[in-house]
Amino acid sequence: MSTLLVKNIHTLITMDDQDREIRGGALLARDNVIEQVGPTADLPATADRVLDLGDRHLVLPGLVNTHHHFFQTLTRVVPGAQDASLFDWLSALYPLWQQLTPEAIRLSAQVAAAELIYSGCTTASDHLYLFPNGCTLDDEIAAVQTTGLRFHASRGSMSVGQSQGGLPPDSLVEDESHILKDCQRLIEQYHDNRPYAMVRITLAPCSPFSVSTDLMRESAALARSYPGVRLHTHLAENNADVDYSLSRFGLTPGDYAASVGWLGEDVWHAHCVKLDDRAIHSFGQTGTGVAHCPCSNMRLASGMAPIRSMLDCGVPVGLGVDGSASNDGSHLLAEARQAFLLARVREETASALTARQALAIATRGGARVLGRNDIGQLAPGMAADFVTVDLDRLGLSGTGYDPVAALIFCPIDRVDYSFINGRQVLTPEGLLTLDLPQTVQRHRQVAQALANHPNG
Repeated sequence: MSTLLVKNIHTLITMDDQDREIRGGALLARDNVIEQVGPTADLPATADRVLDLGDRHLVLPGLVNTHHHFFQTLTRVVPGAQDASLFDWLSALYPLWQQLTPEAIRLSAQVAAAELIYSGCTTASDHLYLFPNGCTLDDEIAAVQTTGLRFHASRGSMSVGQSQGGLPPDSLVEDESHILKDCQRLIEQYHDNRPYAMVRITLAPCSPFSVSTDLMRESAALARSYPGVRLHTHLAENNADVDYSLSRFGLTPGDYAASVGWLGEDVWHAHCVKLDDRAIHSFGQTGTGVAHCPCSNMRLASGMAPIRSMLDCGVPVGLGVDGSASNDGSHLLAEARQAFLLARVREETASALTARQALAIATRGGARVLGRNDIGQLAPGMAADFVTVDLDRLGLSGTGYDPVAALIFCPIDRVDYSFINGRQVLTPEGLLTLDLPQTVQRHRQVAQALANHPNG
């Protein structure tokens, strides 16, 4: 067993049950688990490895990303989708996504994971819902494992194409019996329900406008037959989404979710911009989670999710950067800042969301949404997932009044150090787990090939 001591931390932001912020703090981890936190003077002076932060760095729990589509890093700022709302945006991009290959899935996942790590993320859920040309979720899992990111892989699916009244082209939908068999295979091959697990599987039919009610119900039954397998989908993203639900099912999105068994502590929904008050109360009472994606919601003109109301009703809320074709990036700390600002705009109240509440959503909130009680805070027994931000940088000069709040009030380009499961993956010099220049170069080539394809 090996030990890691991080000492002389300017402020250790624990996000623990007491919300402690320890000035001159230190953290001791043994292998992949935190053993002690406290003032530097109170912790052991030595360890197998010592990182002295020189009273310049903030240390906080690794951020948790609860909704993304890694493959979309290959299709950022596509001209035909730049000024489109959700349904038209999807229709513009499906022809490009039809050309995805296993290599494209692997490269897009590595680029997205690297972006997330640079932005302070240590745990991410991704929602992969289309599998053309032999692509599998296995391709994505293998790629993410090379980066060191803690990963919740969501096996998405689409089964209702345009000929059946759905939105996606028929060429991108799958047979439902195949979907369920593959879901079972992935759970049994990869899902790890033990504490500190690095890979877990989620079942994630894409959306009410791309799958059947039968698939929603059967996915829920399958997930609940295995310990710790969760459920995820898109819900109530914009007005057109609500109109589709009312027209096709005769139900609001919240009532539809209830009708197919998609409420409960093992479920979280992305967006929920147009969730009505009754559904918000139901989510709070049942512990149903929400992945809040403010940048994507603004980018697609979907609206402003009622996050303050959700929090007041006890709804578990985490952050998601969403796909990099509707964001168009994967910067989770910036997403926390955007959530903080957008809540104030929506409520027209400067106290609608505080900086520390935004940090809580990005850490403990995301952990709760993903069903994790071993990440999201820095305390004994928690996974050694943490990041540092050097205060000696241009954009944080003059923030000595409250450097913790500065993490949200001030734009920050990247974190400086990142440790995931006790392993150092990022230094001020760069990412340690990938040859990033080579990966980016090949990623750009594959993205260009998609753009140049005759069917693109």
